[in-house]
This record gives sequence, structure tokens and C-alpha cells, in this order.
Amino acid sequence: MDLNGIYVPLITPFAEDGTVCLDSLRKLAGELLEAGATGLVALGTTGEPAALTADERHAVIDVTADACAAFGAQLIVGASGGGTRATAEALAALGARTPQAAAALVTTPAFVRPGEAGTVAHFRELAAGSPLPLIVYHIPYRTGQQLSTAALRELAAIDGVVGVKYATGGLDRTAAELLADTPEGFAVLTGEDAYLAPMLAVGAAGGILASAHLATARFVELDAAWRAGDVERARGLGHRLTALALAAFAAPNPSVTKGVLHAQGRIPTPDVRLPLLPAGRAEVDAALALVNGLDH
Repeated sequence: MDLNGIYVPLITPFAEDGTVCLDSLRKLAGELLEAGATGLVALGTTGEPAALTADERHAVIDVTADACAAFGAQLIVGASGGGTRATAEALAALGARTPQAAAALVTTPAFVRPGEAGTVAHFRELAAGSPLPLIVYHIPYRTGQQLSTAALRELAAIDGVVGVKYATGGLDRTAAELLADTPEGFAVLTGEDAYLAPMLAVGAAGGILASAHLATARFVELDAAWRAGDVERARGLGHRLTALALAAFAAPNPSVTKGVLHAQGRIPTPDVRLPLLPAGRAEVDAALALVNGLDH
């Protein structure tokens, strides 16, 4: 799978009665793809998968897969489990439900901190039996597991591992080393919305960005500007989108994004499920003002 460009990790919209609003999800997915997103991520962290029932998760996958198929877009689906065996079972079930063009986003083992050797062994075992190519989700401030450049290169060398969602809190030394000599066939996608511009500037293939719900075409434009070498355009737009990204994460994700989407009339409620709480009015208004300002 050739991974590049802007991917949007879909929120899960809820109706007034608390159920998943699949009609709104379908409409939102179409809007994002029509605006130029390369693909969508179903059941990423932004979609609150841990708060959904199995039937709800299946419905979200089906709606997202249909939208991607209609637009010829790429589908990525989050997959997880408590250990290697459980994650392998989740991948097998996912492969039976999704088209072969899909990829699976798999977080590095969380909480147990198996070390770099254990993490590499985990992904080698998963890739050997996975029906879908794997994207490693490296987010150490959530998982407790740091990975060196050498470990990431080991992961990149595994047949079936096609990329990494890199979310370490910034553009660090490991990112610089990896992007200076990126392994062939391995895509580095930033998962840090506020660092999209600098990551693109040093060679990232794109990003998986929750805040791209709010200004999809602008994020796509930023990606295209860096690829075209239009530094002046990319720098100015990058500054404005960085401000939006920071505002979108002023409260736990995806509460601000949902608040803005609801204010725009794009989803029926701003609701999230516990343990998340809705964003405050001030946080939503600040992000909405930045979205509106992008057109001026």
C-alpha cells in the first residue's frame, strides 16, 4: 500500500438518544473524501472505539469501507488486543470484514512495556499471519514504550509492515534520523497534528490528523504545497493550521472537534462517551473562529 497524503481518523457521531448515528457518519465520510483526503481511518482513538459495542464497531467499519470504495480512497482500520494473540485474532476478524485494499493501524504494546526486542517480535508475529498490511502506531506517551531509530528500522524491514503513525509529541531526533533515510516501502505519517508542517518539510509522507475534520481541503493544500516546493505558501498555511490543531486539542480528543462539527451542523450532537466529557463552549468557539478565519 502506497501511503501518502492526509488521512482523517473519523469521529463517531452520536444521536440524541446516545446511539451511533450512521447516517451522519456516512455523510461526514463523504465530505472528507470529497475535500481531498487520501483516506479514512475507522476506529482510531479519535473514533472512541473502546466506548463502542462490537456491533457498533462493525457498523462503523462497514460505513467507512463503503465510503472509501465509492471514492476510490484508502481505508485504514484500528485493531488492538490485550496481547499478541488477541491482536492477531482481531486482525483475522478484520481481514474477513474489510476489502484487501485496507490496512490495519496497530498500536505498539501498551502498559506492559515489553522492550524494543519484544515490540519487534510482537509485530513480526502479527505480520506473519495478518491478512492486512500493518501500520505501526508509535505513541509512547500513551503506551509507555519508547522506540529507537534502530527499532523502527527493524519494524520497517518486516514483510507486511508498511508504515508508522509517528506520534511522539514533536519532531525529535528519532524522526529526523528516520526521515533522513527512510526505508524503501515504509511510510512515516505524523500523528501529531500541530507538527504536520515541519514533518512534511523534512520528508514525512503525510499525516493521520483528527483536526483535518475541520479544514480538510486546507490540510490537503498544505501537503501539496510542500510536495510542490512552494515554501512560502506552505509556511504561511502551516502556521495557521498549527494554531487550529492546537485549538482542536485544547480538551481531550475528540471533544473539541465534535463540538465544532456540531456547531457547523455536520453532526447531530457534540456528545462523547464516558470517560470523556464534552469540550467547553470557550474551547469550541476558539477552534471554530480559527476554522472560519482560514477563509479570510
